[in-house]
Amino acid sequence: MFIQVLKSKIHRVTVTEARLDYIGSITIDEDLLDAAGILPGERVYIVNNNNGARLDTYTIPGERGKGTVCLNGAAARLVQPGDIVIIMSYATMTPEEARGFKPAVIFPDTATNRLLS
Repeated sequence: MFIQVLKSKIHRVTVTEARLDYIGSITIDEDLLDAAGILPGERVYIVNNNNGARLDTYTIPGERGKGTVCLNGAAARLVQPGDIVIIMSYATMTPEEARGFKPAVIFPDTATNRLLS
């Protein structure tokens, strides 16, 4: 049997852009992706703390050090620039693997979306 377990979490970042006229996805500063262990193209779940919206999409790396968190395509209808979101990815593993697994959780500065030292 396999279960879904939290693999990575970017806790409380600020949406910098919402671009409806784009194919889809979420663009995230590559520094944040690396710190959380989330790959380009990886499926992520997003929770909007401002309005309760929940969605899933895939990641596109954004320019390093810019703090970009941009919802693209239809997802742009569920967020506004300035909203606070939580971004999570999950992994499939056995219960035995899950017992010893520790997810990567990062807490960026919500004002800049940059990693805290």
